[in-house]
Parts: sequence; C-alpha cells; structure tokens
Amino acid sequence: MTRRCAVLLFVAAVLTAASPPPGIHAPLTAAQISSIDGFLATEMTRSHVPGVAIGIYSRGNILLAKGYGLANVELGVPVKAETIFQSGSVGKQFVSAAIMMLVEERRVSLRDSITKYFPQAPGSWKPIRIENLLSHTSGLAEYEAPDRTGPKGPFYLRLDFTESQLLRKIEALPIENAPGAKWNYRNTNYVLLGILIHRVTGMFYADYLAKRIFKPLDMTSTRLISDADIIPNRSAGYQWESGELKNQDWVSPTFNSTADGALYFNVLDLAKWDGALYTTQLLTQSSLNRMWTIYKLNDGKPNSADYGFAWAIGSQNGHRLIEHGGAWQGFTCDISRYVDDALTVVVLTNLDAARPDYMAHVIAGLADTPLLPPKLVTIPDARPRTAASLASLLDRMVAGADLRPVVSKELAQAIDSDATADVRRQIAPLWPGGTLALVLRKPSPDDASLTISQFRLAKGADSILITYGLNAHGKVDTLYFEPDQEYRSQ
Repeated sequence: MTRRCAVLLFVAAVLTAASPPPGIHAPLTAAQISSIDGFLATEMTRSHVPGVAIGIYSRGNILLAKGYGLANVELGVPVKAETIFQSGSVGKQFVSAAIMMLVEERRVSLRDSITKYFPQAPGSWKPIRIENLLSHTSGLAEYEAPDRTGPKGPFYLRLDFTESQLLRKIEALPIENAPGAKWNYRNTNYVLLGILIHRVTGMFYADYLAKRIFKPLDMTSTRLISDADIIPNRSAGYQWESGELKNQDWVSPTFNSTADGALYFNVLDLAKWDGALYTTQLLTQSSLNRMWTIYKLNDGKPNSADYGFAWAIGSQNGHRLIEHGGAWQGFTCDISRYVDDALTVVVLTNLDAARPDYMAHVIAGLADTPLLPPKLVTIPDARPRTAASLASLLDRMVAGADLRPVVSKELAQAIDSDATADVRRQIAPLWPGGTLALVLRKPSPDDASLTISQFRLAKGADSILITYGLNAHGKVDTLYFEPDQEYRSQ
C-alpha cells in the first residue's frame, strides 16, 4: 500500500497562565503537545489528509490552536490557526441556536406545525413540527440523495435555484414515515429551517446568524461560503479517489448557501463559540439544555442516534460527550465537547475521507488522560470461522468473482463496480499473503444475537481495518474497509 507522507507544518497559539481559573484546564505540557503532534502525523499519513487544524479549549480558553500540513497542496500553503475550513453539518448547530432564540422571543414554538410557515406544503406535512426538523425525526426524504443531486435529478448540484424553487422541490419529496416515529438524518430538515428563519425574521438565515451569533461573539472569520469573494486564509478542499488526491467537486452557489451546513470558520472562532455555550450570553440555560437533550420518539423512547437539536449526546470512557461532525465539498470536521470536564476538541480537515471524529476523541485523551480510548490491539478469537469466512470473501474480491451469492440482498444493492474496484486496489498489496487479526468484537446494532467483528489485515508495514458481520442466514451484511488506527473508535 502506497502511503503519501503529509508535510507537517504548524503555527501554534497556546494560552498560558500562571494559575488557571477554577474549572479551567491547565496549559498543555510540552509532552502532551508532542504526543498530539505524533498522533496527527501518523493519522494524516494513514488517511492521506493534506491539512488539519485543531483547537483544544477549556470553557472557550484556548489551550492549543495549531495547524498541520497544507491548506493548499498546489500552492504549498501551510495550515495555521487562522486557516478557514468549510463547516459541513457542524454548521447546523448555529441554525439550531437561532431557532431557539426565536422560541425564546415567542416568534415560533417548537410544537408549531411547519405548515404554519409553509402554507403551500402538502397536507401530509401538517403533523411535522419544528422540533421534528431540529431532531431529524420529520419523516421527510433526503434531498441530497445521489439520484436526486445528479444531472437528471431535481436537485442537480450544478444548477442554481431560488429559495422558492428549492422549497417547491422539497415539497414534492415523499414522506418516508410518520413524524416522530423514526430518526433519520436528513439534510432536508435544516434547509427548511433556514427558509423558516428567513420567513419569520425577514432576513436570509446566514445574515441572521451573523447578526445574532457571529458578530456578538466577534467570530470575524465565520460566514457563508462564497466562491466569488476574496477570503483570506481560505483552504482548498480535496477528495481521495482511486488512490489519488483530487480537487473538490464544484457545486452551484445555491448548494453552498443552504442552512444544512454551508459556512466557513476556523479554530480561533470556534473557541469563542465554545466559550459562549458555557454561558447564557446567547440562550438561556433551559434552551441550551433542550438542544443537548436526547429527543424522544412518539413511543417515548430515545431516538436511535441519541440526537438532540443539531448535537449528538453520548459518552467517552463514561464522560459526557456532546458532539457533531460535518462533511462537504472535500472538507470534514468535528466538534467534541466534554462538558463535565470543561474540555472541547475541534478538528478541521480538508479531505473528504478524513476521520475528524476519531482524531478529536484521541486528542481529547492525549490532553486529558481519563478520556483516552483504549488501544486497538489483537485479542483472542473464539470464533475462527468468522475469520475464515472473511478470508474466503477476500479471495473472491481479489479474483474479481461475483460477490452477490455470499452477501445479503441489501449489501448487494449497495455494492457497485466502482466501489468494488476501489476496494480491490486497497487490498491487493495485502491479500493474499497478509494476516487477519481480530481487534474488536461487539453485538450487532440490528440484532444482539449476532456480532460485528473488526480485523486488522496486515502485510509487512502496511495494514487496514475491516469491519465484518454475517446475518442470521450466514450472508455478509456488514463490510467496511478503512485505514488502520491505533486507538478504538468510540
């Protein structure tokens, strides 16, 4: 497996103080920073990431703001703390906050039917409430599905649409399930919330965010995406395709201006956002708590993703974690807030295939040892038949044989020729001749009687991870290849 060595360049901004205020972490030590540097160097090489910026904060106080690698590969521009990245879906949390501001002002109610604001919508929308849009429980279909955003789709990403045209197209989408019955992440929900903000306030949603959030917090680099404007410190986005780094795909200005995640920001501005979330400067504590409470479905049970309003609520090593990731146009990012530990980690990257959530979780542990995930090491395998089944599948893949007889119907539908060819390129240097070692086994999320196994496939100095699972009929229904990693994902 060929690995591209990431150029490691940095600009650091470290907040130092003789004695930190109560509840504030002490400045990072040189050893901690060195361990973070080493981890990121390895991870960037494994995942072919051109550039990364990280922010580590304690209640908004910057412990570390640092850039690694290249913001622009063609021009050789290094990442620094000021470098601007695209937000992807991390931008949704600002929209969620704006909606809660309108709730506090009694201009909207979370229980309002969205047809109050979209009177021309189909009657099937009447049961959908604003809180369903915020929590991804609306039942609306995904506008960003590949068949809808391609050249023949209604949302072709290279065409421009007015806000009204975009709304009419969304109103024509099917309803997948009753509102509140299921959780399904749908960017459609936040596009609608952006239009709703416009209709309620008379301001384009991004202008409203600037007025009510960005300017009051002095977030001077946070703004809507624009290809036309001259924007200092803007990085370029990249895609990893067939073993090569490529520039991001171009999309029309319409799809770089919707409220589902079309912002620019940097790690310096996000420190100000993090600090504000520990206060009531923007929202009451009640509103903040509502955003960070797992939304319950109609049956009274928590949704399957433990999702609130633009935040996922979970834990790491028993420590409460409120987080969200984002991906768009060759950028990926993550914000992970360990609120009880007064620690936040932000990771911004300019590669579509990067793993910023994994990076953030490990960096948090390197900054605060109790948060460190366990190492992903070889464990005894009490079910060797699973490894033998995977080995047989790898044989079929390398030989170019038809996989449909041995995989589930659902997986067969998801496998296309391009994906299969890409995976074959990944494993060709490792199989045959490589070794499979079990590193993780856990119950299947769909059926507790079944298990999901993760194997490290290694040959010489090269390795990848393979997540593998069989259904009740012995067919492969889980198959995922990813770069190797040192620590276990949360």
